[in-house]
Amino acid sequence: MIPFNRATVAEHQLDYVRRAMDQHSSGDGPFGREAEQMLVDATGAKRALLTTSCTHALELCALLLDLRPGDEVIVPAFTFVSTASAFVLRGATPVFCDVRADTLNLDESLLESKITPRTRAIVPVHYAGVACEMDDLVSIARPRGLAIVEDNAHGLFGSYKGKPLGSFGALATQSFHETKNISCGEGGALLVNDEGLFERAEILREKGTNRSRFFRGQVDKYTWIDVGSSWVLSDVLGAILLAQLEERTSIQRRRRRVWERYAVELADWARSNDVRLPVVPPHCEQAFHMFYMLLPDLSRRTAFIDHLGRAGAKAVFHYQPLHLTPKGHELGTARAGECPVTERVADCLVRLPFYADLADDDQGRVIDAVRAFR
Repeated sequence: MIPFNRATVAEHQLDYVRRAMDQHSSGDGPFGREAEQMLVDATGAKRALLTTSCTHALELCALLLDLRPGDEVIVPAFTFVSTASAFVLRGATPVFCDVRADTLNLDESLLESKITPRTRAIVPVHYAGVACEMDDLVSIARPRGLAIVEDNAHGLFGSYKGKPLGSFGALATQSFHETKNISCGEGGALLVNDEGLFERAEILREKGTNRSRFFRGQVDKYTWIDVGSSWVLSDVLGAILLAQLEERTSIQRRRRRVWERYAVELADWARSNDVRLPVVPPHCEQAFHMFYMLLPDLSRRTAFIDHLGRAGAKAVFHYQPLHLTPKGHELGTARAGECPVTERVADCLVRLPFYADLADDDQGRVIDAVRAFR
């Protein structure tokens, strides 16, 4: 079976892990700090803090924004649950917004209708590593004093009009889950572009203490000064992450080759079978995070996944509409039918096997299996 995903193993990964185990295996060690600097260089963010997951980075964002019960945060209905649940944990209400039919990103034309006096933040998700329309989002958010939190779990190394994703919002988050382009198994990062938030971000991430300042010699002892939790990534995982980031050019080149081969060799089949391939606007440089297709309907999607499985290739669907989940229904900020693009896409989208080390022959088998589906 050709798997849906297989994490890349970088050349120096195991050596770095052994060194971390010998020298400094807890968080904020030398490997993690170097990885943070590489993230700053790659994204243009002011600062980067490694976290134990992208979910935890989003939870940090909710704390940094001082969200409270009654506050509202606008999120796409088509996204992973963490995009909403991180803010619900602070008592805020996620207001679900539909996505665009082309890029499957937050539909900026609907944003103003979702804003109320209780709105505090907008959380765009760069789906599949293709940028949201950030000029429009910024022009809507800035005059209203609304924070933008970029959920950039898919978008590392992507850009919008030449500017890296992760550098637009006051805050942004990254994922290094095993399914991501750059992975350490489980991990994430908080990117801070508002310099006024950095010191508190560091404190919250360190259990609410000024421990990081103590380690830098800025205070003679550390103490508890704010709320917080233990969100610091072990330097063992930081070592894996650094090794992967050092090979980012090679990883991205290989992922691009796989993506472009799918796009070229499946184009005619897609047109003949009423299947839509990904849309990448010309002003967006994508991150080559996934290759998805939109089948005509749920029954065709189900049959297609079964067909590929019988041919020895693992294909999978993606998110369920958050507003239709039990918790989303309970929150009641969008009802069935109010996010029609999300509801259709959730039934139709399928992701093909996609990873940097996908062998040419194996990808050829996937392509042949897709073309055989009628």
